[in-house]
Amino acid sequence: MPEAVSHGFRFVQISDPHLTSLRGVRLSDLMNKRLLGYLSWLKRRRKEHQRPVLDALIRDLEDCAPEHLIVTGDLTHIGLPSEFQQAYEWLSGLGSPQQVTVIPGNHEAYAKTGWNQTLARWQPYMASDSTEPQAGSPFPSLRIRGPAAIIGLSSAVPTAPFLATGRIDADQLRQLPSLLDKTRARGLFRILVLHHSPVAGTDKWRKRLTNAAALQQILEHHGAELVLHGHSHRTVWSSLPSLTGPIPVISTPSGSAVGTNPTRRAGYHRYRLETGADDWQLHVETRSYSLEEERFYPGGEHYLTIKKS
Repeated sequence: MPEAVSHGFRFVQISDPHLTSLRGVRLSDLMNKRLLGYLSWLKRRRKEHQRPVLDALIRDLEDCAPEHLIVTGDLTHIGLPSEFQQAYEWLSGLGSPQQVTVIPGNHEAYAKTGWNQTLARWQPYMASDSTEPQAGSPFPSLRIRGPAAIIGLSSAVPTAPFLATGRIDADQLRQLPSLLDKTRARGLFRILVLHHSPVAGTDKWRKRLTNAAALQQILEHHGAELVLHGHSHRTVWSSLPSLTGPIPVISTPSGSAVGTNPTRRAGYHRYRLETGADDWQLHVETRSYSLEEERFYPGGEHYLTIKKS
């Protein structure tokens, strides 16, 4: 095991906090699939996803002082405009757009709603590093932080009732190879961030990324150093092949779940990135929530050596 170090680029992944409340929602807001989502929240989700757990997570961040936070989607329950405002207020307390990167999840696209009413509210936290204003979807996004290139994809699309699938649109897939190549040429550690897993079999059929094969083909030929995703509500370690070696793919649990199923209790991941002459050293620490102590504690450590491409 590599010797522990105190330096390096420190970042954190939080996912699926489902932090919003649907109290006071009007019946007129619940047409289409949202009615089913509201009933699910009323019966189960509001009990499973607890704001005090998420507050404990934020307190737990204090001792690691991350330089950047990545939130991999599902901040809302049924994607109402009022939920986007609630989530924006939470993001504002979490940090500035320079400190926090957000990508949307399937719950942000629960039903078809105009961009300006919903995700536009989070634009500063999703936009690429650019002085030019962006109209509409900012994805794929590129944000350079320290030695890392954080490349955001949106897999959030409206789906039929009882489906939570995702899809990356053709425009994102068209632009992604160039972003991967340019950031590799700059010697950056490329972190690809999306909500749905690009690895087949990670989630059930009704929750899958429907065009995962197209993304896998791009990654095989253009590479990345790390892929982070949410959606699974649990820690999953997997990998995808590339011409320069396997790409680690990691998901993290919900940041707010009390864990009716103990394997899906709240957690998050801390990362520390070190650079060497020929490779990258990535230290990953899992933090898990204790119901009894109402706090997060160390849940395990991994050390990855990733060859520079």
